[in-house]
Amino acid sequence: MKSTLIIAEAGVNHNGSIEIAKQLIDVAAESGVDYVKFQTFKAEKVISKNAVKAEYQIVNTENESESQLDMVKKYELDKDTHIELINYCNTKSVKFLSSPFDLESIDLLADLGINLFKIPSGEITNLPYLKKIASLKKEVIISTGMCNLSDIETALEILTSNGASRELITVLHCNTEYPTPFEDVNLLAMNTIKEAFKVNVGYSDHTLGIEVPIAACALGACVIEKHFTLDKNMEGPDHVASLEPKELKAMVTGIRNIDLALGNGIKEPSNSERKNIAIARKSIVAAIDIKEGDVISEENITIKRPGNGISPLLWESLLGKTAGRNFAADELLEVSFLK
Repeated sequence: MKSTLIIAEAGVNHNGSIEIAKQLIDVAAESGVDYVKFQTFKAEKVISKNAVKAEYQIVNTENESESQLDMVKKYELDKDTHIELINYCNTKSVKFLSSPFDLESIDLLADLGINLFKIPSGEITNLPYLKKIASLKKEVIISTGMCNLSDIETALEILTSNGASRELITVLHCNTEYPTPFEDVNLLAMNTIKEAFKVNVGYSDHTLGIEVPIAACALGACVIEKHFTLDKNMEGPDHVASLEPKELKAMVTGIRNIDLALGNGIKEPSNSERKNIAIARKSIVAAIDIKEGDVISEENITIKRPGNGISPLLWESLLGKTAGRNFAADELLEVSFLK
């Protein structure tokens, strides 16, 4: 049975508050996801003082004058906070994950025992960063927003030539517009990536709603990542394009149902439907009373339910045979009494 790994992306939706972060962990655990993911960074090592905010960040924060650096710095989580959140995740039986955005943050997560490293889309062209991740020889998930196949090929080559195992890499199709317009999702590109690079694939979603990640699961995604929040109306750049708790739970339920529904690919009657074969299919029955010695013809037989008699596929083989006993109208014919 397929089991999709689901990552609930808390990101920076904690707004710098450890209490909100814990509430997000509570929601993630209750929804049944596998991981709750945060972001690990030192703002000054990631963003220059001259970097402007993305258009969606300006809209969502309603603050055009604030720099990207000033906006992001508010969401830093220090080492002690990481330890506290990891421990809290353990008490809630949900796994902790975080995307590092700089080299020091990679070291921090490695020192804390993190064995799965999620590379965000913006770092896919960061050579020193990719080499450092690869050198850890850990499991890697890499998002590919804003990428073409050449970008992905280059990143995979860097990772695999510096210690990462291709078998432990999952490539996520992604679009980095928040929220992503449905016409820009291009979900079929996920399988293009799979065919091109023979890697595990998944999908990191930034659309509004839950139907696209569920569809990605149906198309074969082995990892789904989705932003969530306590309330879409909270202040911050990512809340608007995130799922609220009830939506996150509905998405998880949908994905788990699809996991079950995909099955093993073998076309055969399922255990639940076997009992309906005799009820829904048909058999050859007497159309009228047939007397012993009568010749079987298209005039005295017909096809009706139930389906536990002679199959209609044998219709032509019965024509011309002789009844060895009387058959009442609607009675199932029996091969042993046809000569």
